[in-house]
Amino acid sequence: MNQENYHIHVKLVEDCKSGNRKAQYELYNTYAKAMYNICYRMMNNADEARDMLQESFVEAFHRLDSFRFESTIGAWIKKIVINKCINALEKRRIVWADEPVEEVQLTDDAGDGIDEEELRLSVERVKKAMNHLPEGARVIFSLYLLEGYDHTEISEILQISESTSKTQFMRARQMVKEILLNMPAV
Repeated sequence: MNQENYHIHVKLVEDCKSGNRKAQYELYNTYAKAMYNICYRMMNNADEARDMLQESFVEAFHRLDSFRFESTIGAWIKKIVINKCINALEKRRIVWADEPVEEVQLTDDAGDGIDEEELRLSVERVKKAMNHLPEGARVIFSLYLLEGYDHTEISEILQISESTSKTQFMRARQMVKEILLNMPAV
């Protein structure tokens, strides 16, 4: 983040901390769309995503005094959003298949005869394909590929083994590839 944006966000956060409703509205509007997209990818349901977004911002505003500018405010809110979604998903009793990584091929499948360029991958097509994944696989796929977490971080967040995260990701990746192959081109 450049210095100018950093200072703008410092003032905005400080105004929010002092209870300025206009600043709170501005902070919400700045990050709501991106955070909703995270919620939707994780929850796979628009109503639940809106609920998670609302709960996340309520918590963020209640905890804003604990924000110390050790990261960007966006990264801090994102962590709250992801944790809210994970907690909601865990209440559903998602079962994370804990199988050894050795059972899953961890290569790029270069010899499978499929040219990934021919799949005409686009972000929208991948997101549509993700909607067809089982919850556990979708969450791990989203955290790894779209949110940028590594398997060590995912294992800590979800309280699963790193090998489970890798296994779920590789299975999800293969399922997405198969879904994309069968999805009509846009």
